[in-house]
Amino acid sequence: MSKPVDENGCYMAGLDGLRAFAVLAVLAYHFNLGWAPGGLLGVGIFFVLSGYLITDLLVQQWIRYGYLDIKEFLFRRARRLLPALLVVLASVAAWLALFDPGRLTAVKGDILATALYVGNWWFIFHEVPYFAGFGPQSPLVHLWSLAVEEQFYLVWPFLLWLGLRYVPRWKLLSGLALILAAASAVAMALLYHPGADPTRVYEGTDTRAFGLMIGAALAFVWPSRSLPKLSPRSRMAIDMVGVGCLLALVLAIYKTNEYQEFYYRGGLALIAVVSAFLVAVLAHPDSRLGRAFAWRPLVWLGVRSYGIYLWQYPIIVLTSPSVNTEGVNITRTALQLVAVLVLAELSWRFVEDPIRHGVLGQMWALIRESPRQWRGPNALRVWYYAVGILLVAGVLCTTVMARGGGSAASVNEPDSVAAAGPALSGDSRGHPAITQQADPTMVNKTGVSATGQTYRSGQGVTAIGDSMMIGVGPYLEDLLPGIVIDGQVGRQLAEGQAVVARLKAQGRLGNRVIIALGNNGSFSRGQLLSLLNSFGPVQQVVIVNTRVPRPWQDSVNQTIEQIAADDPRVTLVNWFSASKDKDDLFYSDGVHLQPDGYQYYARLLANAVQPAAPQDGSGTTTSQ
Repeated sequence: MSKPVDENGCYMAGLDGLRAFAVLAVLAYHFNLGWAPGGLLGVGIFFVLSGYLITDLLVQQWIRYGYLDIKEFLFRRARRLLPALLVVLASVAAWLALFDPGRLTAVKGDILATALYVGNWWFIFHEVPYFAGFGPQSPLVHLWSLAVEEQFYLVWPFLLWLGLRYVPRWKLLSGLALILAAASAVAMALLYHPGADPTRVYEGTDTRAFGLMIGAALAFVWPSRSLPKLSPRSRMAIDMVGVGCLLALVLAIYKTNEYQEFYYRGGLALIAVVSAFLVAVLAHPDSRLGRAFAWRPLVWLGVRSYGIYLWQYPIIVLTSPSVNTEGVNITRTALQLVAVLVLAELSWRFVEDPIRHGVLGQMWALIRESPRQWRGPNALRVWYYAVGILLVAGVLCTTVMARGGGSAASVNEPDSVAAAGPALSGDSRGHPAITQQADPTMVNKTGVSATGQTYRSGQGVTAIGDSMMIGVGPYLEDLLPGIVIDGQVGRQLAEGQAVVARLKAQGRLGNRVIIALGNNGSFSRGQLLSLLNSFGPVQQVVIVNTRVPRPWQDSVNQTIEQIAADDPRVTLVNWFSASKDKDDLFYSDGVHLQPDGYQYYARLLANAVQPAAPQDGSGTTTSQ
């Protein structure tokens, strides 16, 4: 197997094994496998690896030649990374042109920004959430990480040149790199707001540079070509450190998720430090753990990890149903995984490896020769790449020249909110209110449910939610006349306490409260408990769990289930289970409902509300 030896001829197979570990974690996360909610940490491992290897390569060049050839370095990076990326972008554009032309126009901005390696800032400035948002997800949103790395490649060699020229000691350079890493981690902590969408701090170059800089700091004190021979005791020690770091990463992937405040208040930086220690162990030629990570299947995956990362998300997004209430489909997931591996192998064999070995230079040399040389076995290979380049360039140019453009994932709430039935208007505080009943033919007007239950008055019942509550509002008003409904598009649970305070001040908070929040993002157990405490001594709290095709779904539902089990006031409406295998109830975003779906949803909520508690002689409501 062809090995991706760097420019200095130094190959560390154990680091390819680590690449395989990182990309498998990312795959598990994007396949929404429940045992890997923290699989996104694989991206952080890649950052540390890149920072270490690039800095190690440049430092070795400085030691050997006394200068940095930054122009040649950037050319090599472009030759290594850009061709495979352009093939993926052209393939996505071609797929959409054939099967979803309207969506192609929507993602043309994503394609251009990704090709220019500014995709992370494009998604940030266009408010494209990585973890939130509904509607069709951009098949390119995962490539924000390539933009961060490329921006690092553009800036870091110049900063490194200054450091190597004017700072005399390696340890001091390592310390300066760690200072930059600390500044980045502090920026992430300061810019992060609990309960809000974390995309800005997750994708920002400034707030994610710490992983790259921690890897760079390691390169100054752990150069790959100058590592000392280890004694048996020292080898045992570094292997134990490596195993401990590996177990810590596995535990983090298994136990954490992207909505925990821990991630953004130092957790991701801590994971980067742990990753750096593991990189150090695997890079040492005497490490037995490094030899274990050099296992051929892992190396095979690691060598192709770039192609795997490029292809995996477009394949998942473009070949998965827009509405899926059955959960993970093993057959579809297996076929998607096979497609990812096959395309990654083709990318490595016919794009990445040949171009890395100079096929484009050979093509140019042949073109410059006499036309009589354009025939024969060597010329056939040139024609193959020439036609491929023309096809890729043609598709990309056609896409960029298409009218319109934006991001396919730039809208947090889809048009199906408006299509759900009611007309919406805002009150003086900007909170939407229901102003029109739904089509009466869609609601049971007899006051009796399909199970024969008579509906009660909604006096003293308050419902708080997001756009789902807006959509279901008219149906609830019909089933529970007099109910107070407060819904707002995009609302998250973190905003709930402010809503409760406002309703209390207006005298509109009832003794029975329905809470339907969680579609727009995750929340912690503490945040939900604080919201429940803000109600005061209410008779009942009905909490609806969620079905949303986003990674936080399971975390939200688990938190709600735990709280419902501990608090006797809480009644759980298990919307996740009730909607299983009912794809026809949903619009294409997989969250908002068709009119029949809202009618079904309303009946679940209405049936969960207890009758009003009796009052004592003074008119005070007593608990049951």
